[in-house]
Amino acid sequence: MGKSTLQQRVEQANKAGRIARIPFITAGFPTKAEFVGILRELDAHGADVIEVGVPFSDPVADGPVVEAASRVALEQGVTLPWILEQLAGLTPRLKAGVVLMGYYNPFLQHGLERLAADAAKAGVEGFIVPDLPLGEDAPMRAALRAHSIDLIPLVGLNTSEERMREYAATASGYVYVVSVMGTTGGTNSMNATVEDALERVSRVFSVPVALGFGIHSPQQLASLRVKPQAAVFGSALLRHLEAGGTVAEFMKPWVS
Repeated sequence: MGKSTLQQRVEQANKAGRIARIPFITAGFPTKAEFVGILRELDAHGADVIEVGVPFSDPVADGPVVEAASRVALEQGVTLPWILEQLAGLTPRLKAGVVLMGYYNPFLQHGLERLAADAAKAGVEGFIVPDLPLGEDAPMRAALRAHSIDLIPLVGLNTSEERMREYAATASGYVYVVSVMGTTGGTNSMNATVEDALERVSRVFSVPVALGFGIHSPQQLASLRVKPQAAVFGSALLRHLEAGGTVAEFMKPWVS
């Protein structure tokens, strides 16, 4: 099996001498009317991959910022079919790849085969499902693989190397390393624990390593002894947009 499109996107950024940039934005935030414009702006200002959050009423891994953004989106009537419809009209004009990040229930309710087909039509290249454990992911993985869509694994600072090997056996696209012990958006000084985890992940996985949760600036990564191939940043971007800031302002430190 060859390298997926997502993996190639990250590796192309690395070949250019930089970490791949993966911003996260909740679908329909801050408003449904602004969502597509924000995706275009992220694409125009250096995103290699854009993670789009599918709002859900009962999140388990989201911090207060992402949870609040999801609540706002749900109150506006944002649904998975609406997200796929918006993406279908946009992705042909984006340079960046698109990954959907969300909880298993909405995906299962949509129907896994239907989800994979609709996602492929919408130009989605990968999924991240925080509450879908290894061992229960085979049906979704098979449905997505039939359309060349990656199911991206999540590993944490306390994930054992043995467990990582199990994830690595089916990993495609990239592996997402959670840099904090908890929910998204937490503070993080990028300490030795993170470096140790990155070292173990890099040793076990053949796909690129993306580091996320609690990342708000490239300076956080500068001092790491072991660096990831990609950085995911979400809560900081959501806070910036909620405060009236622009995508261009937020992305400037990442592209300068």
